[in-house]
Amino acid sequence: MADPVILIANGDLRLSANQTCWAAQAEVEQMVIEAVRAFGHEIERGHPYDETKKHGFIDSQKHGMEVFRQIPPTAPLIVVEAVWQYSHHVLHGLYTHQGPILTIANWSGQWPGLVGMLNLNASLTKAGVPYSTLWSEDFKDEAFLGGLKRWLNGEKVIHDNSHVRPLGALRLPKQAEETGSAMARELYRDKAIMGIFDEGCMGMYNAIIPDELLHRTGVFKERLSQSALYAEMLTVADAEAQAVRDWLDAKGMKFLTGPNPDTDLTDAQILDQCKMYIAALRIADDFGCATIGIQYQQGLKDLAPASDLVEGLLNNVDRPPVTSRDGSRVLYEGKALPHFNEVDECCGLDALITNRVWTKLGYDPETTLHDVRYGEQYNGEYVWVYLISGAVPPAHNQGGYAGTTSERQPPMYFRKGGGTVKGISKAGELVWSRIYIDSGILKADIGRAKAIDLPAEETDRRWKLTTPPWPIMHAVLHGVSRDQFMGRHKSNHINVAYAPTAEDANKALAVKAAMFRDLGIDVHVCGTQHGLGE
Repeated sequence: MADPVILIANGDLRLSANQTCWAAQAEVEQMVIEAVRAFGHEIERGHPYDETKKHGFIDSQKHGMEVFRQIPPTAPLIVVEAVWQYSHHVLHGLYTHQGPILTIANWSGQWPGLVGMLNLNASLTKAGVPYSTLWSEDFKDEAFLGGLKRWLNGEKVIHDNSHVRPLGALRLPKQAEETGSAMARELYRDKAIMGIFDEGCMGMYNAIIPDELLHRTGVFKERLSQSALYAEMLTVADAEAQAVRDWLDAKGMKFLTGPNPDTDLTDAQILDQCKMYIAALRIADDFGCATIGIQYQQGLKDLAPASDLVEGLLNNVDRPPVTSRDGSRVLYEGKALPHFNEVDECCGLDALITNRVWTKLGYDPETTLHDVRYGEQYNGEYVWVYLISGAVPPAHNQGGYAGTTSERQPPMYFRKGGGTVKGISKAGELVWSRIYIDSGILKADIGRAKAIDLPAEETDRRWKLTTPPWPIMHAVLHGVSRDQFMGRHKSNHINVAYAPTAEDANKALAVKAAMFRDLGIDVHVCGTQHGLGE
């Protein structure tokens, strides 16, 4: 590469997050710069540190456009991420950039650059933008340096994809194929509504399914507004909200409250969350939604406490009863109303299908999405930390409601507070999946995993490395290494659902894969222990 390499850093929209995370970003950038220079290449930062804002991130789409106007269009470009980032801040510039693009992330639970990079990679894939990607703990390991050297020499970085098989190359059990096909025909014929409380959360372009692709599955969007959700909250009586809180207390759920609303979870915040839960169910019922997603990170966070408690309750079959406004009906009685966190529509479509397949098979249908937050080896296995701010149903936690606590969301993200659905995911057999968009079509990766128990001190250590108020899952993927997963996965999110046994999980995977396929989704099976023959 004759031209100097240009380095950019994309960040959050929220000033508090960018300021808090800047020191970690600066440290990672320096290590990347040193690695590039060690190979004899010049590297320059594409935008300066802002003395007023006290950080050096691109922090808006407007800012990103200003930066890209100054970057030579054919320059080799590295996007370095040590934090969560809003992909739309830079997607426009990467979309038209003519030079080679490399995304790089750190490997840290506290500073989740790998989460931000996975989202950016998925957004670039959806947009059809070619890129290479690398990650590292210290930016001195052989895999990182070898990949960086190849990229600097003008080569594309290729990752091992040997764990992936197209569904057509595998043999589905006849009964599973017939069940999945019949369920796909039923959904396409009868159709379903996906309720979306404001589309496009935190710049997640990859999480928006174009209508023309979604319609082919029989699912159609009802575009709702978070302002309507807030307005509905104002109509909910205090007594109704208190009844929800009392129900949770009776189930043994614990709320860690305090007196200061700026830093503590307060009873008033919980009451507002209970009102949001009631309001969400009533609006979903009004519009006949089979699944809903609340954006919550922007707009709503300035009006109300976070929606995390709401999301977890909605995803649980056993949850506080809510009646219609006239009190004549219990809404979605005996059922979960699948909620997809951060309006990730790919997760929403997945959750809707999972809920139907698991219900058909007689399994507990609770499902959720997690952030792919971090991971480390433990006793010879690679154990991922799956961690998400909301959407985890208490049924997934050890002890159910009695094993679930609610802690205040970090003020850095949520000024109005609100409680989480904190717990440790129970050990058990899992099916994992991700729907995404590539080359203008819907695709899905699906595989098998297990959630495991770790010693309390190890769980606490991992929580302290990440975000302690959030629910955690210790997950081991079958037949998929860390680097295989990172090189392939097209999202910061992953859908998970439990099955009673390994045999049941394989059956559910086969039915779900068949249903995906017959809805026009291009399916790939990842890893091993899925029970499908050649």
